[in-house]
Order: sequence, then C-alpha cells, then structure tokens
Amino acid sequence: MKHDILWLTSLFRLFYPHYCAVCGARLQDNEEALCSECLSDLPRTPYLLSNGHLVERLFWGKFPLGRAAAFFYYRPGDSYAEVIHLLKYKGRSDLGCAMGRIMAKELAVQGFFEGVDVLIPVPLHEKRLKQRGYNQSERIAAGISEQTGIPVWPAAVRRVKYTETQTQKTAQERFENMKDVFKLNMSAAELQDKHVMLIDDVLTTSATLTACADSMKDIKGITISILALALAGH
Repeated sequence: MKHDILWLTSLFRLFYPHYCAVCGARLQDNEEALCSECLSDLPRTPYLLSNGHLVERLFWGKFPLGRAAAFFYYRPGDSYAEVIHLLKYKGRSDLGCAMGRIMAKELAVQGFFEGVDVLIPVPLHEKRLKQRGYNQSERIAAGISEQTGIPVWPAAVRRVKYTETQTQKTAQERFENMKDVFKLNMSAAELQDKHVMLIDDVLTTSATLTACADSMKDIKGITISILALALAGH
C-alpha cells in the first residue's frame, strides 16, 4: 500500500505541474511548484546574505567575487531532492523557472541582486543540451529575470569540452576534469566593468562555477557573483 502511494505521488510530480513537486499535493491558485507547507519547510541554507559564510569561502581568491549564495540543501534521498531530480532528468523545465522566481522573490527584498547587470547561466555542452532538450540553469535564470528584470545572456559563455558526470569524482578530480571547459563567447569589452551573476542548479565543490568564472575573470573591472539553487555535500 505504501509503495503504491509513493508511486502515485511520483507520477503526479512528473506529469502534473499543478501538483507539488515535493509532496504531490494539488497546488492552490496562489502556489507554484511547491505547496505552502513544503515551501515553508524548504531546507534553506544559512548561506544567503551574511558575509564570509561557507559558500563565499568556496570562491575566495579565485576571481573578483561580489557575493555568493545557495538557496536550499540538496540531500540525495530527501524529499526535496525530487525538485532537482525532476528538473534535471525528468523534463520538468517549468520547475527551473518556478524555483528561480521563488528564490528571487526571497532574495530580492533583501538586496541580493543590487547592482547586478546581467545573469549568465552555466552552459551545457551541445551534446548534453540535445539529450536534455533545455539547460536547467538557463531556466532558473529565466525565472530570476522575470522577478528582477535583470537580463539573461545565455550565450555569453560556451562549453567547449564534453565532460562526464562528476557525481563519483573527488573534489580534486572535479577541478581537474573542469580545466579549460568553458570559453568566453563574446568580446571582453561587452563585459568590461559589468557585475555578472553566474547561475547554476547544484553547487558541490565549486569546480564548475570556478571554471566558468575563469573564462571571464581577467576582464577589466568585472565583478562575478554566484547563485545556485541548491547546495550539495555540505
């Protein structure tokens, strides 16, 4: 019986966007992606607006850092991990936009996006983009943009090397695996003196976001901020 209920809940999550992505309850008119109860219980990280916290320290000394944050904890097996699972592997691109809006609403009122000129989602390689059909980080960025009005530049950086999943790699292997993976896809002059915010779905060791920032870190006057939907491994 319990197995049947879990199976039906998973089915609702996958095929019916008007059901909560976490518990499967039907969403009310004023709710999106998550029901009010699940949104209230979302395991938010404390690494949002204070200075010198863990997420910021992951990027210290690597590029001209503005600010850095991750919204909620990603713990495999936890019910909230279903949000990431549906977004990345089950075609629920709508969840990216919805979670981007939810995240932006909470952070915008506290000034997190102040001074940011452009949002740059971490790009997927063409091969993976073709497999998935969309870039989940771009969908998150689109939701943030809807809420804040900050433009998204999805083509600013290109992923020039295909890399296998990093899930089973050590931190050192992840950094080695990400060397020279990204390349600036526009003139440096267009980003000069800009405050850019890189958007990603899940932050683990900082290897991917650091590699992405490396493609633009030497541009004159640039400031690079980081925002991830979820934080894993911490």
